[in-house]
Amino acid sequence: MSDETILAEGDPGEGPTLKAADLIRDQARRAPDKPGVYRMYGEDGTCLYVGKARSIKKRILQYAQGRFHTQRIGLMVSLTRSMELVVTASETEALLLESNFIKKLKPRFNVVLRDDKSFAELMIRRDHRAPQVRKHRGAHTTQGDYFGPFASTWAVNRTLNTLQKAFLLRSCSDSVYETRTRPCMLHQIKRCSAPCTGLISLEDYGDLVEEASLFLRGKSRAVIGRLSQEMTTAAEAMDFEQAARVRDRIRALSAIAMENSVSADSVAEADVFALFSEGGQACVQVFFYRAGQNWGGRAYFPRVDKTDTDPEILAAFLGQFYEDKPVPRLILSNVVPFEKELLEEAFSMKAKTVDGRRVVTIDRPARGDKAALVEHALTNAREALGRRMAEGSAQGKILAEFCEAFGLDSAPERIEVYDNAHIQGTNAVGGMIVAGPEGFQKSQYRKFN
Repeated sequence: MSDETILAEGDPGEGPTLKAADLIRDQARRAPDKPGVYRMYGEDGTCLYVGKARSIKKRILQYAQGRFHTQRIGLMVSLTRSMELVVTASETEALLLESNFIKKLKPRFNVVLRDDKSFAELMIRRDHRAPQVRKHRGAHTTQGDYFGPFASTWAVNRTLNTLQKAFLLRSCSDSVYETRTRPCMLHQIKRCSAPCTGLISLEDYGDLVEEASLFLRGKSRAVIGRLSQEMTTAAEAMDFEQAARVRDRIRALSAIAMENSVSADSVAEADVFALFSEGGQACVQVFFYRAGQNWGGRAYFPRVDKTDTDPEILAAFLGQFYEDKPVPRLILSNVVPFEKELLEEAFSMKAKTVDGRRVVTIDRPARGDKAALVEHALTNAREALGRRMAEGSAQGKILAEFCEAFGLDSAPERIEVYDNAHIQGTNAVGGMIVAGPEGFQKSQYRKFN
């Protein structure tokens, strides 16, 4: 990416009397005929819009010449007081940078992904003689095998519990591991094989780690078959206690493998998206499929405008969604996103590995197993948006009654509720919850000590 940044502002001497279109036309004459990203700012310095173009000059000229497709864009141009331009090496890099800026600045006139949270993963560490399995969020800075994403904390906790039951892998920290002199409670309840105290050799423990890794990679049949043979051998040797332990491990694995299995044999690694829009609102439902298993899904409600088309909404959503997440080889959706080929190229560039470039494909299947997965996601998206619109209607009624009770002219945009507690005058603690027109805003909750 080029580090050439151009600040394009109106003449301070002219102030707000200079029409926005004239300002944009003046900056278009100085803008480079190169790919890049442009940002439009209002009078108070708030970012109004972030866009990318193959030629910044030509794109800005379109705004100056009044080629507006909607009143919304006309309003955006009329409010613009300054611009910032960033030149990139290619339109693909411009797309990635655009998504980054939109996610950070949340411009008023862009489709913006809201409530974006990181997803949990499972990690089997590889930098210790007795590898540890644990939950993980964020960048992959520790040497190990990462499995995910899991759409919910419940899903990752359930899988972690299954791994502990079936493979007896340790979950303790290195400091606890190094200082143990006798097995902990997890060993007593048959959730850990206690490599810390030598109750299992490191070689045998390593075999358990490899079995767990195979299971998470979708080789559940091979792992269960191996355990079945082990159970049979123990039973034939009259070691019924060991056979019972292996049986319990098989049951734990079989339960989760059956629940998460995907009927589509052709889907090994894919993210499935379904967009449903109605009444100026939109829902994007995503499901994660890894190693032939469904690892859960989540519904998103991006901020959109009534004039945004479904291909535009999905393209903007995907760009922001994968800005800080790994991209799978296959993305399935019910809508062909705007500039699909450019998105594929950008995602392939982002997902390249040590072995070379990794090809990412975006597909809208018309029939077969993949189409069934997309249809399932679309059903969830439709139902999720219906619930949200119903909740919004109820919220509107509550706010109307609130305004009437307190004599307000308009509904408040933010409501803060505080509560304090203490124990006989000591250990005081306070809490704040926040609500708005769309309901409770949990990211704004605070605790005070």
